[in-house]
Amino acid sequence: MTAKKSPKVHKILLVATEAQPYVSVGGAGSVIGHLSTALTALGYEVAVFIPKFGLIDEQKYPMKMVMEGLSVPTDDSVNPELVCNVKSYENGSGVKVFFLENQEYFEKRANVYGYSDDPTRFLILSRGALEFVRRGGFIPDVIHCNDWHAASIPFYLKTVYKNDPVLKNISSLLTIHNLAYQGTFDHRHVSEMNYDDGKSVIGSIFSDRASTLNYMRRGIIFADAVNTVSKTYSKEILTPEFGEGLDKLLSELKGKLFGIVNGVDYEEFDPVTDKLIPRNFDAGSIELRAENKKALQKEFDISVHPDKMVFAFVGRLDFMKGVDLLTTVMHHVLKEYDVQFVEIGAGDWSLTERLNNLKAEFPTQVGIHPYPNFTLPRLVFGGADCILYPSRFEPCGIVQIEAMRYGAIPIVRNVGGLADTVENFDTLKQTGTGFLFNEFNEFSLFGKIIRAIELFKNKELWRNLQLNAMKADYSWDFSAREYGKLYETTNNFHENPHVSFSSLEGLTNL
Repeated sequence: MTAKKSPKVHKILLVATEAQPYVSVGGAGSVIGHLSTALTALGYEVAVFIPKFGLIDEQKYPMKMVMEGLSVPTDDSVNPELVCNVKSYENGSGVKVFFLENQEYFEKRANVYGYSDDPTRFLILSRGALEFVRRGGFIPDVIHCNDWHAASIPFYLKTVYKNDPVLKNISSLLTIHNLAYQGTFDHRHVSEMNYDDGKSVIGSIFSDRASTLNYMRRGIIFADAVNTVSKTYSKEILTPEFGEGLDKLLSELKGKLFGIVNGVDYEEFDPVTDKLIPRNFDAGSIELRAENKKALQKEFDISVHPDKMVFAFVGRLDFMKGVDLLTTVMHHVLKEYDVQFVEIGAGDWSLTERLNNLKAEFPTQVGIHPYPNFTLPRLVFGGADCILYPSRFEPCGIVQIEAMRYGAIPIVRNVGGLADTVENFDTLKQTGTGFLFNEFNEFSLFGKIIRAIELFKNKELWRNLQLNAMKADYSWDFSAREYGKLYETTNNFHENPHVSFSSLEGLTNL
C-alpha cells in the first residue's frame, strides 16, 4: 500500500480589495471572509491582506502596528518609493488580517472603487503585499490573488522578484470572480495603441499607461494556477460568448484552469436560528414559512394571502443578471396570473425605472425596494416561494444557494454557477432543487415560471421540492477542501512548471 502524501501547503495568504466583515462591497468580500475562516478550521494557517480603507472601523476592529514605514517600490523615476504601514487584526476564528495603510490612496477615499487612479491604488496593494512578505511579515506557501485588483502579483513574482530568496519559492493562484472586469479600461473596445500583451514591463505605477494595462490577462499568463468560482463558468470562458476577449488565451492555458463553486455560511444562513425572520423553521416544519410569507407581503405592502405565489429577485440591478428580461416577462405573468413579485437591490437607473413601472401597473401584486439592504433578503428567502435569476452569465451566484437553504425555489438560467448549484426538478422521480432554462429569451423564462405556478398547486410535490432544496449541501467546508486540493496542485505546478498536467493528483481540471 502506497503511503498517502502529506500536504506541502500549510500557509495561505489571500490578497484582495475587500473581505467581510471589515469591508464588503460585492460577493468577493463575502468569499474572502468565509473561505479564510473555513480554511483555518481545516488546519491551515491563513492570512488576509487588504487595503485599510477609511470606512473600516478601528474601534470595532482594534489593530496593532506590525510593520511601520514599509517602502513600496513604484518604478517611478521621480518618486521611486511610497511609504506605507501594515497593521493587523486577528478575528475570533484565528484568521490574521493585515491592512495596508496609506492615507492618500486608501484612507482618505470615501469609496472602495470608482477612482481614476484605481490601477495605481491596486498596484500599491499588490507590491505592498509582496514587500510585506519578503520582509518576513507573513511568508506563505501560496499567495491566493483575487480578481484583477491583485492579478499583477503573479506577474511581479515571475519577473521583478523571480530571484528573490523568499518570493521565488512562493506559488500563486489567481481566482477570477468575474472575467468581465479586467481593469479600468474598456477591454471590449481597446485600441491597438493601448493593447496590452500582458508580458511587457508595467513601469511607473503613476503613469497613464497603468490605466490601460490588462491585469487579468497578466494574472492568467503568470499565475501557477487559475480558477473560477464554478466549474461550468471555467468551461464557458473558453468560448467567445463568455470569454470577454480572453477565450483564446484561456484555451491555450486551460491545463492550469479549474473551477470551484462558492459556498454559503450555513451557520449564518440557517432558518432554524436566523433572527432576521419572524418565524424559524426547519425541513420538518416547512408549513411555518407561511408566517414569514405573511410578514413579507405586509413589508412590501402587497395583498396578504397565504395561497398567493410570491416570486422574488434579490441582487444587483444589472443587465448581467437579466433584470431587463425579468421585468418584461413578469409583466406578462402578472397580467395573466394572480401571483406576486418583490424585489430588493439597487443598480442601473433604467432597470430601476422598469421596476417602478411594474409597481405602478400592479400595485397590489408588486413590491420593490430598489436600494441596498442587508436584512430584508432573509425575509425574502424565508417567505417567498421562488427566487428568479435569469442571468446572461453568472460566474457563481450566491443568492440561489441562500434561497434554497430557506426553501425558496430558484428559477435560473442554465449558465455558470447557477447550472452547478441548481438541479432541474423531475416530477416523476421527485429529484432536483429548482427550475433551469437554457435560452436567454422571454419564452424560456416564461415557460419555467408557468411550470412553477402549476407545480405550486400540488402541495405534496412542492413540499418535496422544497425539502430537496433545503437538503442540498453547498457549505464552505466542502469548497474549502476543494481549495486545499487546488493549493497543492498550484504548488506542484510552481515546482514543476513543465510537468504534464494530467499526471498530477488532486483536482480534475478541464
